[in-house]
Amino acid sequence: MSVIVLNDAWKKFKIPHVRRPTILEHVAGALSLFEAQRCNYEELWALKGVDFELRRGESLGIIGPNGSGKSTLLKVITGVMKLDRGRVSTNGSTAAILELGIGFHEDLTVKDNAVIYGVVMGIPLRAMKDRTEDILEFAELTRFRDAKLRTLSSGMQVRLAFSIAIQIDAEVFLVDEALAVGDLSFQEKCLSKFRDFKKQGRTIVLVSHNLDLVSAFCEKTLYLHNGETRMFDESKKAIQEYRADISKSKTSSHPT
Repeated sequence: MSVIVLNDAWKKFKIPHVRRPTILEHVAGALSLFEAQRCNYEELWALKGVDFELRRGESLGIIGPNGSGKSTLLKVITGVMKLDRGRVSTNGSTAAILELGIGFHEDLTVKDNAVIYGVVMGIPLRAMKDRTEDILEFAELTRFRDAKLRTLSSGMQVRLAFSIAIQIDAEVFLVDEALAVGDLSFQEKCLSKFRDFKKQGRTIVLVSHNLDLVSAFCEKTLYLHNGETRMFDESKKAIQEYRADISKSKTSSHPT
């Protein structure tokens, strides 16, 4: 059964380019002779006809250079962004672990932030109150439970947000570099949690620059380049193609 299907997905952004006004236009603007400053827009297609289908229980890696459309694709799947053309459909509850920590309040305690953040993400209040101590223990923040959030480092806050996010009872998890939080010990704990999710038959989509992680964790990989599908295949083949392209790029930029 397919849980995520993309058909000919296109997403466009408009990049404004404001023309520098002349001295005369500055004066005219000050005198309110011109209603608005002229502004031109450049169209940037972040996704160009992307197609793929993911079945229940599969893990998909999304790789590619910066600006290739990886994070945009996740936001399209979650519904945060709408496509300009094409179609995206999901089947099953979805949890997006994207921009961790947005919505925290620095003047509330760590415990209170955990409860509120979980409720905002869709977890019932009673469930969050029951799970808070386990969340703090997983995040290794039990001793800071009554401290104001602002006393925590940014890394500790991300650990807290991640520990809450994995409490969501979802069938599909969309993860954008979130497995890189914390030190190596905490990262391994996060990976272990997602291995448990895989054993439970949940579907995971992972955006990462860590190719070894993608290779070990994902059966399939989508390699994006300039918004287009460079390859969608078994992870080993897609990663091999990406590494070959990186090697070619380095060779061409440093000719012998």
